[in-house]
Amino acid sequence: MIDLPLMTYVATMSVTPGPNNIMLAASGVNFGFRRTLPHLLGVSVGNSVQVLIVASGLAWVMAWLDALRLPLVVVGCTYLLWLALRQARAGQPGRGGRVAPLGFVAAALFQWVNPKAWMMVLNIAILFLPRDADWKTAAGLALVCMSVNLPCITVWAVAGARLRAWLQQPAALMVFNYTMAALLAATALWIGADEARTLLQA
Repeated sequence: MIDLPLMTYVATMSVTPGPNNIMLAASGVNFGFRRTLPHLLGVSVGNSVQVLIVASGLAWVMAWLDALRLPLVVVGCTYLLWLALRQARAGQPGRGGRVAPLGFVAAALFQWVNPKAWMMVLNIAILFLPRDADWKTAAGLALVCMSVNLPCITVWAVAGARLRAWLQQPAALMVFNYTMAALLAATALWIGADEARTLLQA
């Protein structure tokens, strides 16, 4: 299934800043590209599985998601704040420490509480899935998404890994880690405030 509008949409959503890309860039800086690979693959595979499941059962998932919207936002924002704290405590590149890169399973599971991932996946299923689609069509959609998503998010991990040489000074690394932590925390707070505003207007 080759669909240029779909591929353009996935590429745009995948390459623009969001929780996944901020975390991948930070992991590239702190742990290098090789140690960031499980995190990278977890994001892409987890997102494509999410597309497959949502596209296969869109009506059920929409009802389920509406009922769980608030808990998902709370869990997602709490997790982002925890990741921000973890990022602020990350150590100097090339040195061992208590902090380790996010693994494949954790990165894949994070997609289920990542608001940007949900927005992307639901829009893909609603806009690009034919009315008579079956699970095979949904699987094709998921494969297209993964094939476009993976190189787009790799840019962030590689960029982070390339910054390692410039951030060997502890002071520079500290500024970078605090900046990435602040961006993650700001993302969590923005999502939480937006959800609170929606609830107050309901």
